[in-house]
Amino acid sequence: MDKTLSSLSEAVAHVKDGMTVMIGGFGGSGAPIEMIHALIDHRPKNLTVVNNNAGNGHVGIAAMIEQGMIAKMICSFPRSADPRAFTELYLAGKIELELVPQGTLAERIRAGGAGIPAFYTPSSVGTELAEGKPSEEFEGKIYIRENWLKADVSLIKAELGDPLGNLTYRMAARNFSPLMAMAGQKTFVQVTKAVSAGEINPEHVTTPGIFVDGIVEVSAPQQEEALNRVKAAYP
Repeated sequence: MDKTLSSLSEAVAHVKDGMTVMIGGFGGSGAPIEMIHALIDHRPKNLTVVNNNAGNGHVGIAAMIEQGMIAKMICSFPRSADPRAFTELYLAGKIELELVPQGTLAERIRAGGAGIPAFYTPSSVGTELAEGKPSEEFEGKIYIRENWLKADVSLIKAELGDPLGNLTYRMAARNFSPLMAMAGQKTFVQVTKAVSAGEINPEHVTTPGIFVDGIVEVSAPQQEEALNRVKAAYP
């Protein structure tokens, strides 16, 4: 089965109003900027977005927030280098925030992909983040129960992708993407280079094609930080 798609718009067309969408990236590292901007052109509304942070400047996720597309952010760092888009809407009561410690966020996504409904962690014990959540004592220590995270659609960026959907990543750009690929009911990927089947050494495959529904080649992807340095904005 050839999972190569003709355009980014074909990939993001699967995102509908009210869906939960996971978007890969650790800040700008591994962020699928072109795919996010195609999603802005598609204009779904009332989305719940899962990402490590809540965007910077006026591109990527920050641009989605400015366009009023996101009803709720689930993230670890709502304030980073230039968080004005999220901050303004949050203070105005126009966007909801679920704050999750970074390790817990990764494990909740992993649990969603592995079919594990919940797990226990010591993170957030004794803080506001633990309020209202079940707790349990193990070997004399209190742990908080956290539920899995799953998505209707995951949008990620990879380095190499073949027609079967097998993926490799470039260095730190790997971050949350392999977990999100597993946790999405559907997963679409912008790849820097599309290669032929068999061209990726099986031992180098990080995300097997079984977790991928479509790939689109974006041969010269933009970096969020570079766009912000020149004060770019989208659309």
